[in-house]
Amino acid sequence: MPQIGYTMMTEQAGPRELIDHVVGAEQAGFDFSVTSDHYFPWLASQGHAPYAWSVLGAAAQATSRIPLMTYVTCPTTRYHPAVVAQKAATMQLLSEGRFRLGLGSGENLNEHVVGGGWPAAHVRLEMLEEAVEIIRALFAGGNVNHHGAHFDVENATLWDLPDELPPIGVAVSGDRSCELAGHVADLVIATEPKRELLDAFDRHGGVGKPGIGQLPVCYDTDRDAAIARAHDQFRWALGGWPLNAELPGPPGFAVATEYVRPEDVARSIPCGDNLDDFVAAVRLYAEAGFTEIALVQVGGDHQRPFLDWAEAKLLPALREL
Repeated sequence: MPQIGYTMMTEQAGPRELIDHVVGAEQAGFDFSVTSDHYFPWLASQGHAPYAWSVLGAAAQATSRIPLMTYVTCPTTRYHPAVVAQKAATMQLLSEGRFRLGLGSGENLNEHVVGGGWPAAHVRLEMLEEAVEIIRALFAGGNVNHHGAHFDVENATLWDLPDELPPIGVAVSGDRSCELAGHVADLVIATEPKRELLDAFDRHGGVGKPGIGQLPVCYDTDRDAAIARAHDQFRWALGGWPLNAELPGPPGFAVATEYVRPEDVARSIPCGDNLDDFVAAVRLYAEAGFTEIALVQVGGDHQRPFLDWAEAKLLPALREL
């Protein structure tokens, strides 16, 4: 049976609200939580983008059981990998061993803010691989000096290291990223229920390691309202990763999704309160081999009703999978 997680979606709620949401998710019985790490929302209608690492630190103190994870952080542009290693080690200490570090090659949407340009996809993967090497070297303790193709580290040491290091996950979308994840990651991350991604991860060293998927859902007792909200705030998800990684800001996503219809979104995102629709969507991930599935409830103002419904109906139904 896959574990069912909850997503703190930083693009759709402010920092105090996100903490309230994850506390509610722990109380509702979700198995784990993940947190997006954005500088911009995908669409202006989402309306938020607080600093994810401050939110995570607060969440570590406000909760006691639920695991926490970045889903995902880009350790190459906005953040230097040496700084990501320090943040992750500190989060593991604050959460008393409940933190996992999810990493990805990033999106132009967030990384352009530091003015370094946006590299080609193959360069971004090279940077991610080197970043993971630096993070693991710092996790190992001692003094680290590194002079690589993309990063320099001068005389760096993590002075506060947990006894149990945070596992590292890598997000994948194709063969090259699966190869990278298989070689360097403790778990694999994907946002589509594609068995071929997990198979490729396994071929390159991922056998027996967790696979974590993510599924947007839009609960509402009024299905039409749910479809309208999902279309307003989450139609960007239908664009596919090659497009989503390249667009530089919310206006670009608005233009790129101009012709996405509400009915298109309703076919991709379970909307309303029909349990069968939600269970069927989760089953696709379970049958593809994912061991953990994080749900994203669309709409920052609609988390509490979702959490109440999840506790009463959705989670019991999913645990029968």
